Amino acid sequence: MSINITGTIERRDIGTGAWALVADDGTTYEIPRGTAKELLKDGQKVKVAGEVKEDVMSLAMIGPVLEVKSFEIV
Repeated sequence: MSINITGTIERRDIGTGAWALVADDGTTYEIPRGTAKELLKDGQKVKVAGEVKEDVMSLAMIGPVLEVKSFEIV
């Protein structure tokens, strides 16, 4: 499912660490490892276009995994 989200990047101290995008509506998405480092800055406000991966699970289990296709720093 492709979506566009505006929200804030957060670093989560779970296990070895995880990155999350907390949308303005409060929904939390997990951002997988290997995503652009320019996006992964704690507290950064962004607009993201991506795809929620229904067939992927993670150890952090903080929300659906969001494969980022493009992003813009707001």
